[in-house]
Amino acid sequence: MRAFTSLVTLALAAVAVLFGAGSARAADADPRAVIAAKIPGVKAEDLKSTPINGIYELARGTDVAYVSSDGKYAIAGDLYNIASNNNMTEARRRDARLKLLAAVPESEMVVFSPKNPKYTVTVFTDVDCQYCRKLHSQIADYERLGIRVRYLFYPRTGPDTPSWKKADEVWCSGNRAEALTRAKRGESLPDKTCTGSPVARHYALGQEFGLQGTPAIVLPDGEFLSGYLPPEMLMQQIQAGSHGG
Repeated sequence: MRAFTSLVTLALAAVAVLFGAGSARAADADPRAVIAAKIPGVKAEDLKSTPINGIYELARGTDVAYVSSDGKYAIAGDLYNIASNNNMTEARRRDARLKLLAAVPESEMVVFSPKNPKYTVTVFTDVDCQYCRKLHSQIADYERLGIRVRYLFYPRTGPDTPSWKKADEVWCSGNRAEALTRAKRGESLPDKTCTGSPVARHYALGQEFGLQGTPAIVLPDGEFLSGYLPPEMLMQQIQAGSHGG
């Protein structure tokens, strides 16, 4: 379960200011407008009604939290529809992930694809990560199953580190796919820089996704898998999602 500390902290801060300003005024106002006015960067329309009377959803990126209409409570956790056993919070996260990824042009990714792909997954990768290397060593097997892999860079050690530099070198190579394969084999690449490297943008996106490590895989339906999966198991996960499992 993901942590929602930032959203909950903001919501609780809003509660404190809200009640300090007077409960009578709060009672007369639209709860969404009153709460939103106290949370930096949040608009009333960002607070969505939920099936539970008096509970509002607050989403930022892939983070989702809940706030009571009276401003007294903030909830960090997943909301389930018991009848359908549907995780409504995870559904919102998946939609958010897909929306964020849709904003990244494929021209800023390194893509490995079979001739006629059946599915596309997006993988946050670190050149020096052991399991990222293991995944990439089987790239032909993923492709054989019809899985198209789109890579985003996520050097776990952060900016100004050897892993970050290697990611930039891959991007600045004439053949990025070949360079990524070589780098993941531990080969040295030419010390080369260029303008327009997307590594910093990919890294920021990974942080917005709440990455704890690499590889991190986003399935076609927005499901998020942390860690390596062999080709056959990844295909099973994809197909389970595509059939609503």
